[in-house]
Amino acid sequence: MSALELFNMTGKVAFVSGGAGLLGTAFCEALSEVGARLVIASRNVEMCQALADRLPGDHLAMPLDLADHEAVKAAIDATVEKTGRIDVLVNNGYRGGAAKIPDATPEDFMHSFAVGATSYFIAARQAHRYMKALGGGSVINIGSMYGVVGSYPDAYEGLEYSSPPNYHALKGAVVHLTRHLAIYWARDNVRVNCLSPGPFPTPTTQETNRELIRRLQSHSPMGRMGEPKELKGAMLLLASEAGSYITGQNLLVDGGWTAW
Repeated sequence: MSALELFNMTGKVAFVSGGAGLLGTAFCEALSEVGARLVIASRNVEMCQALADRLPGDHLAMPLDLADHEAVKAAIDATVEKTGRIDVLVNNGYRGGAAKIPDATPEDFMHSFAVGATSYFIAARQAHRYMKALGGGSVINIGSMYGVVGSYPDAYEGLEYSSPPNYHALKGAVVHLTRHLAIYWARDNVRVNCLSPGPFPTPTTQETNRELIRRLQSHSPMGRMGEPKELKGAMLLLASEAGSYITGQNLLVDGGWTAW
């Protein structure tokens, strides 16, 4: 099989939570460009539908609240009911508080873990059942470089932005949950990996918080922020047959940040 054939995902179905956001859009673009059919899910189903209509192929939009764990399970079931299968699950959606260390509450932690770890587990477990019956599949949890390393306090000092402790704790949990599930599901040919982006601020953040961006760039070996398109290759490697012998890994796309 040629390298190009390994990346071909024609006939495959991929479910992407938070699929209409900044990084989710890049993930959906990449998967659709190699032939996958998408189920794009988030609380804003209108944005999901607009993206589904824009991408090449026949894709579906689905409402999803990650805080509703029964709805998460039902969304995976609905994906299979509507498309007949699920080959790839991208656990990408997240929303959580961004309180600084002195102000973080137990509720910040509980909410972050509910939407960003518990929901990932529920979606993965439900998808695994269908993937096992198909003979395999790929679960991709979206982590963060901040699930591996601490941040630089001086990057945020005196600014409204922070590096919230609940986010760091959550993403560390996602990375290790990935390893744990990968070990158990390897026998079913269901691969579980984590894709951890580095600094990928939104265009609005880059425009309105230039001092923050300047400080972050000073801590990046490449001296710049990432662009969403730079996550496409990593996503396709983990989703497709090109990554058929990769499981239990955390792939960092961070411009060298964690190599310091």
